[in-house]
Amino acid sequence: MVSVTPEEAGWRDLAFEVRALAPGAQHAVDNGVRECVLVVLSGQVSVRSTVGEWRQIGARASVFAGLPFALYLPRETSFELLAETRAEVALGWAPAEASYPPRLVCPGDVQVEIRGGDNATRQVNTIIPPGFPCARLVVVEVYTPGGNWSSYPPHKHDRHRVDEDGHLIEADLEEIYFYQFDRPEGYALQRIYTDESSPMHQAGQPLDVVLCPRHNDLVLVPEGYHPVASPPGYTTYYLNYLAGSAQSLANSEDPRYAWVRETYRAKDPRLPIYPLR
Repeated sequence: MVSVTPEEAGWRDLAFEVRALAPGAQHAVDNGVRECVLVVLSGQVSVRSTVGEWRQIGARASVFAGLPFALYLPRETSFELLAETRAEVALGWAPAEASYPPRLVCPGDVQVEIRGGDNATRQVNTIIPPGFPCARLVVVEVYTPGGNWSSYPPHKHDRHRVDEDGHLIEADLEEIYFYQFDRPEGYALQRIYTDESSPMHQAGQPLDVVLCPRHNDLVLVPEGYHPVASPPGYTTYYLNYLAGSAQSLANSEDPRYAWVRETYRAKDPRLPIYPLR
């Protein structure tokens, strides 16, 4: 199991864990005042809860074998996972001030986009989009073919900003990256860096690091820009959970690199990485 709590992360909202379950294994959870999104990474599970029951959720052998099933469960819900097969499940939580209806997200509900171009092409599967009836959580998964970049041009979401008309132009979001690779020895490179507008930068704590996440690693993004590079020969997968000042993906690109978008000539033909339907 990999996991992180808000206290361990040093932030306010997001908690996250991934559980590997043997066939027949059970796991009980009490959400308390938090809402939860469960994503079946592989295998099949059933869920029995105080707000409903869902049987045999999940159909893919791995994250590289199809679109996901997911389940949204509101605050003040207790539930139990039962592994129908060997399964791997991601769970993410964020505080919620109100209760929303539970909802099963099936593969046909997932929004698929081939984003970017050239060697910045990637596949984005939006599981819990902005506008989903919940309090804070947004959930997406991203596939980056070998030699490509994603989360690029670099973007950030570390200040809550609105324009003169009151429209949100950037949200203050915490973000988790959970990585897997199509071969177990795979790895990615991720840079996280702040600029002068960042609250950390203004507090005299600028951030500029390059990380090397491997299979089943977590990367925490409290602030700053956070592009990802996938080495040749390997497809990089990451699952993103976000939560913060708005149920939104509003962000700002690093203006020094935004020009690259105008140079794209074509989409990478390796995407999508599997039949979508």
